[in-house]
Amino acid sequence: MNELKTIRLKPGKEESLGRRHPWVFSGAIASMDDGIEEGDCVAVVTAGNVTVGVGHYQIGSIAVRMLEFGVASLSEDFFRRRLEEALRLRRTLGLADFHNPERLTDCYRLVHGEGDFLPGLVVDIYGNTAVMQAHSPGMHFARDVIASELTQLSGAHIRNVYYKSETTLPYKAMLDPQNEYLIGNYDGNIATENGLKFNIDWLRGQKTGFFIDQRDNRALLEKFAKGRRFLNLFCYTGGFSVYGMRGGAESVVSVDSSAKAAALTDANIALNFPGDPRHRTEATDAFRFLSEMKKDEYDLIVLDPPAFAKHRNALKRGLLGYRRLNAKAFEKIAPGGILFTFSCSQVVTKEMFRMAVFTAAAQSGRRVRILHQLTQPADHPVDFSHPEGEYLKGLVLYVE
Repeated sequence: MNELKTIRLKPGKEESLGRRHPWVFSGAIASMDDGIEEGDCVAVVTAGNVTVGVGHYQIGSIAVRMLEFGVASLSEDFFRRRLEEALRLRRTLGLADFHNPERLTDCYRLVHGEGDFLPGLVVDIYGNTAVMQAHSPGMHFARDVIASELTQLSGAHIRNVYYKSETTLPYKAMLDPQNEYLIGNYDGNIATENGLKFNIDWLRGQKTGFFIDQRDNRALLEKFAKGRRFLNLFCYTGGFSVYGMRGGAESVVSVDSSAKAAALTDANIALNFPGDPRHRTEATDAFRFLSEMKKDEYDLIVLDPPAFAKHRNALKRGLLGYRRLNAKAFEKIAPGGILFTFSCSQVVTKEMFRMAVFTAAAQSGRRVRILHQLTQPADHPVDFSHPEGEYLKGLVLYVE
């Protein structure tokens, strides 16, 4: 390959990279070769001219996302090797075992950014379709190569690759990405998770169409659902609601401010439990619904809101939002109730989230015990060198 242009670090700024943290911040850069453009592959060197590795350059606070350490260029088979390693892990987890006739799940995350040493890239699999998201210009420019490698993964049976990055790439890059099929086309959108069927709207839905990261937590909720009156707030596509129905809930109410999400929840309930009268949806604001509902009306509640703090400047306001939401749930839930509560805000640590929920419990005057501490599933791995990858936090609480 051609010799890469170089970014040189300020003295002493290679320390975190020595621990293999995959981000180079703009403040750590002393100089750059002329002609480096956003999305370029660059070599990163120390002030003493020691090669650190290779990464994708972009404008912003995170200036380089490291792809490989200890090399001055990437090998031609870089993406193939990384994708094969990612698939190997999913096979170890039993999620990509297409030869198992008793296989109950055909949707999983194949690439989880830094957790799979491919920072800036997310790939979710739904049956024979891979939905790919780029979060960096470098991955955007590599999209066709990645798509080709995905369809050539041995045993993965990927026929279609849909690229969905219109809302995930930094707007300052002015890349004007188009959501489109890079390979193949639409051939159905029903995926199976733990034996349950779901309509996946990767064309118009949030993220890649489904929150795969809650798979294990949905399965846990099913075990608590029997005989309970279940309220699912911020339901999106109704994943928790479907599991609650199978778990034997007495009644299930799904609430989301989006009428489209409510309709998709109804479709997923009908797909698994046609004509079942236990379920209803409410297309309304979840905060308002929670405030206006009667006390003791529900004894199983899920709070799975969108990220309240998407960046550090919103952290204080986000923590206040989590505290208020949980305080209202503690106030309203029936005695002996079970509360599943989550934060998907990356900047909110486990400790911060727990303190916000603890404060809410104290304000409510209820006695609350932690039954489970939840996180993302194993197909969303966290690189030891990148603790920021542990973004999903959750608690299962028993409220007296």
